[in-house]
Amino acid sequence: MTTTTDTRTPEALRRLADEGAARFAALEADGGAGTGADAAYLARVELARQALVWAHETFGERLTVASSMGDEVLVHLVGTTLKDADVFFLDTGYHFVETLGTRDAYEAMLPIKIRTILPLLTVPQQDAKYGEKLHDRDPNSCCAMRKVEPLNRALSTHQAWVTGLRRVDAPTRTDIGIVGWDDKRAMVKLNPIAGWTDDNVDRYVAEHGVFLNPLRQEGYASIGCAPCTRPVAEGEDARAGRWAGQDKTECGLHT
Repeated sequence: MTTTTDTRTPEALRRLADEGAARFAALEADGGAGTGADAAYLARVELARQALVWAHETFGERLTVASSMGDEVLVHLVGTTLKDADVFFLDTGYHFVETLGTRDAYEAMLPIKIRTILPLLTVPQQDAKYGEKLHDRDPNSCCAMRKVEPLNRALSTHQAWVTGLRRVDAPTRTDIGIVGWDDKRAMVKLNPIAGWTDDNVDRYVAEHGVFLNPLRQEGYASIGCAPCTRPVAEGEDARAGRWAGQDKTECGLHT
């Protein structure tokens, strides 16, 4: 297992990413070949845990997990697969109180360590410098300051990070692998539940009694900052509640 003194080069990390991508793509293909829905679900859960264990054994303390506390299944998987995993939460200053409560609940329930990462400016400081409600006038700039910059700081001492991205989340995510390469940050990027369907998520939640962000009960399918998130109506796409009415689909964390 690696430690904080490990100094792998970007080239070495890229090789590990390529090897991991090939290994888990093959395992994913084998697990889904000729199986029914039940067997496919069980294979996806097992594969997610295998990917987390591989990452932990490969990167040790240089592995970190990103959570918005709207990806509860990922947090539960991490906390029940790895011991004392490093998880970070980006507190933008605009989160719902329910989301902050979900963070606190998971830190109490599971053997994980949650780092809360703050933007460089508080909301009042940002308002004073750029004007109030920047999220309405220029959401890309707001996300850049309150999400992307803090994310880069949270990842700066690590070699690999884990996300809750799934292929069914959005058209921009249909080609993600379980193991990939974050070219922008020269890091290995893991998406252990990439292949999970919505039914897989629902089944995992039911079988394991996963604690859900209370906003789920109010129709929030995809949970972000309060000013930029609304519940979705029945039949609407899960991402329809994010930046509704604006020409924006991603916050920039994964682009």
